[in-house]
Parts: sequence; C-alpha cells; structure tokens
Amino acid sequence: MAMTVSELLSEPQLGLGLVAGAAGVGNRITWAHTSDLPRLWEWVTGGELMMTNGLSIPADPAGQVELAEGLVAAGASALAIGEKMHAPELTAEFLAACDTLPLPVLSVPFPLPFVAISQAVAESSLLEESRRLRQVARIYDLLRHVETAEDPWPRLAGAVERELDADLFVLDADCGDPWHPQGSVLPRDLEAEIRGLVRAYRDSTRTYQWRKAADRDVLMMGIPTHKDAMLVVLPRSEPHPDTVVLLHAASVLGLELARALLGVEERRRAGAEFLLQAFEGRFGASEVEERLAHFGFRAGRLVVVSLESAEPADLAQVHVALWRHGVDAVSAGAGNRLQLAVPEGTAREMLLHAAPPRASMGLSSPRTPSELRRALQESLWALGTAKGSGERLVPYTEGRAWLGLGSLEEGQALVDRILGPLLDHERGREPDLLNTLVAYLECQRSWQKTADTLFVHRQTIIYRMRRVAELTGLDLAETSSVAQLWFALQIRNALEEDGPLRAGA
Repeated sequence: MAMTVSELLSEPQLGLGLVAGAAGVGNRITWAHTSDLPRLWEWVTGGELMMTNGLSIPADPAGQVELAEGLVAAGASALAIGEKMHAPELTAEFLAACDTLPLPVLSVPFPLPFVAISQAVAESSLLEESRRLRQVARIYDLLRHVETAEDPWPRLAGAVERELDADLFVLDADCGDPWHPQGSVLPRDLEAEIRGLVRAYRDSTRTYQWRKAADRDVLMMGIPTHKDAMLVVLPRSEPHPDTVVLLHAASVLGLELARALLGVEERRRAGAEFLLQAFEGRFGASEVEERLAHFGFRAGRLVVVSLESAEPADLAQVHVALWRHGVDAVSAGAGNRLQLAVPEGTAREMLLHAAPPRASMGLSSPRTPSELRRALQESLWALGTAKGSGERLVPYTEGRAWLGLGSLEEGQALVDRILGPLLDHERGREPDLLNTLVAYLECQRSWQKTADTLFVHRQTIIYRMRRVAELTGLDLAETSSVAQLWFALQIRNALEEDGPLRAGA
C-alpha cells in the first residue's frame, strides 16, 4: 500500500518538516512529481506529492490560496517546497487555507535533492506496484469472461466496479446521459451536481479530473477508444482506486463499447436492407411484422421519420444516439436524407436529441406495419413542411398546409394534373424529359448551362423542353407556367415512389 505523508515525514534521512495542513498527513502518496510551471494543479492526476523550488508559488495571498485549493481539488496528496530557493514568503492566508482544506505543506531542507524524495516514495511503492499489476491483469481478463454473455455490458461494468470498489458511470460527454442503453444512471441526489461537472469537464483540456459532489470524491476521465464517452468514478472507500489501474479500466470498458458498436452497425445494415425493401412493397404485412420483431419492435403501430440535412455526415450517428437511449429503430439513408422507423410513443424530445441541430425532420402519423408506405409518404410530406417553415420537427397532420396543400391526396392530385401526361409518356423508358426539366429549372432556365450539366448538345435541350411544353400544355415562356412545374416537382419529390432516399431537392 502507498506510503502516507506522515510516513514520509518520518524518514530520518530526508529531514522534511511540516509547515501546514497537519490534518492531511494521512493522505497516501502514489508518486512524487517535480514541476515549477504555473497553475501547478493542472499537472496532477491524483495522489501525487508535488515538489517545487518555489517558482510555481504566487507572491500574493489570493494567488497562494488559489494554488492550495486547486491542488486539493485535483487530488494532490501534499506540496513540498524547497528551502532557500525561489519561493516567496508564505502568507498567513495560504497557511490557514492549507490547514482548513487540508493540504499538507512540507519544507525540503537545502540542499536535499528532490530525487531523494522520489526514491523514497518509489521504494515504498514496490509492493504496491506488484498489487497493481495483478489487479490490471484481472480487469483485462474480465473481457474474456463476458464475451459470450447475453448482457456483456452490465456484467463487465459490475465486475469492474467490484474490482475497484467504486461506482462507475460511462456517460455521453455531451449530455451526461448513459452512453450504453444498459448503463447505470447517476444517483438522484448527485445527478444535477455531476451533470454540471460533466459540462465543465467537456469544456476543459484536462482528461483526468478529481472533483467534489455533495462531499463525495468524483473522478472524471475520458474513455480512450471513444472521444464522446467519459467515465465517472465514485469511490466507495479509502484509499481511492489507483490512477494507473483506472486508466486500464477505462480502456477495458472502451473495448466493450467498441464491440457493442460493431453489433449496432451490423444491425443497422440489416435494417437498412429490410426497410428499403419494405418501402418498395416487397413484403406482406405479416412478414413486415415478423421482421420488425427481429429488430426489437413489439406488436403495434410505428412512426416513420424522415430527416434531411445539408451535411450528410450529420446523419451518420442518429441511429447510434437512439440505440444509446434504448430506442429500437431501423434506418436507411442516402445522400443528405435519412428514414427511420421507430415504435409509436417514441418521445419527440428524444428524436430531437438524437438528430443533428441543423437537420429538418418530418414524422408520420402512427401506422400499422401494413401501412408502412403510407407512413413514408406522410413523413416526407411533413419533412417538406418542416423545411418550408424552418421548424426542426413537424408531425404529419391532415389539413396542415405545405405549399398551400393540406394532404397527400391534394398533392397527388396536383402532380397528376400538371405532370401526369409527362410521367405517362416516360413510364417504362428513360426519364430524359423529366430529368431535363429538373436540370433546366435548377440551371435558371439556361439552355447552355442545362446542356453542360447533362453532357448533351444545346439543341437537344431545346427539343426536349419543347416536348415537355407539348405534353403538359404549358407555355414555358410564361413565368406562371414555370412556377406550376416547379411547384409540382417539389410535391412529387415528397410523394415519389421510386426513390424516397435520394438527396433532397
């Protein structure tokens, strides 16, 4: 077991003296570290005896008190100051703060080298190092024991807790919620305070911090394999878990998180294949229900969610965020659009939490599995409403207007009236006229820009647009005709049956 400050003071060959903080001489020293940098506490991981020749100590009382408080908050065991070097006079305020905190302050006689103190600490730690190595080996071996378990995460986390004699919480570093759906939630009496510490940790450059919450010591540290995950440790007893052992424990937990994510990605790929085929109507109602049950859906209705973002990468982790919060979902995406099927009753707040801030989102009304295609169209319609109104999330409701239309049926009637002859003409063949019309409008009705975009001759564009005018009966020289075509294309984008996951217009 690591030596205490009192035991270090008792080493006769060192001749150390106690200046202040007598109530803390029972603190255990895990290591001795020398530093003369400012803000000395930023180099503490917990349990260190910090040694300085005095350059780290401010001259003013407020600065000295801040130093004492910072060292204690970071978990330092004691502060050793070299005599007859560069230390300013220790103020009464500083000494009183060290007695209150307490922070043992030791005087190092001149010319005793700091390395002599380090050697004394290291020699006393040899047995502790052997114990630490055995404990680290046991922690890594836990991965082998949980590999084939049905619930590996709670079993692994519980085993690590018993090994460390501490309560462990692996949290989302952004929001403070459990990172794993089976992860432990923070104690109610500490939740608000620890969430505040998590926010402060997120904004800090330090990855290893000891703090206080309701008079309990709290350690916060990163998970090496996941930048968005953090480990919160609440020790149950003294002495606190060793720093090195905690780093290895965080690595083991990170490896299990990585293994869990591999399963999530396999499930996502299988779900995407199923959802695309279901949207295309390849399954009967009973088969859709059976496959949804395979993905964790219980019998009942579901909701389809359509998301769109200007940055496709923003949508890549939506399914992971829902999984973390225990929401069963299947998803399929392409480009800047993503479709989700989630159980009825999934909280809208949860969907907003999982979606990126810049994404627009449309929700269908609750539908049975046999109405999946209808749910998709409703979600796309609601997505169009969200994009038009600037709202992040819009549910589909009959009568809510988008582009002046109140329902899918009204939208379909408009598309049939304006684009129907054109669509009928191209059914069963390459949609050259339709693609040319879309490109023509996107290129501000420039013949040459449209030709360059489609890699065809300018005269070909002119011919095709004349055919569009003949089939639709609209004069493309009239602004009102162009507006009708654009309007109908926007509606068709939300109703289109052959490509709901293409990039949004």
